[in-house]
Amino acid sequence: MQPQPGQPVIMGQTTQYVAGQQVMGGQPTQYVTGTAAPMGAVVAFAPGQQKSKIAAGLLGILIGALGIHNFYLGYTGKGIAQLLISVLSFGLLAFIPAIWGLIEGILILTGSINVDANGIPLAD
Repeated sequence: MQPQPGQPVIMGQTTQYVAGQQVMGGQPTQYVTGTAAPMGAVVAFAPGQQKSKIAAGLLGILIGALGIHNFYLGYTGKGIAQLLISVLSFGLLAFIPAIWGLIEGILILTGSINVDANGIPLAD
């Protein structure tokens, strides 16, 4: 079965999901059955799945203390950690996630971090 635009492609072992299944947030999700691609295979992504490298990098550099760039890329655990350090310390320790975000922003822009949490390559 070929994936339709806007449907995520599930890579890995063959798995079947029910189309229209409800997920967190109440948004209906549709899945496509898939199998693992052989090593070196080119995997096509539906438009809208790739995140912008420039947007993620700038979010990390400018407001990295809040972890917004990690939320954008799907790394919610790291994003929550950065946000909590900033908020729970009333900004006194905000320099720690700010430096963390600055470094991650630079790594994203230089290409050292080049995939999102789902393993989808970042768009230039």
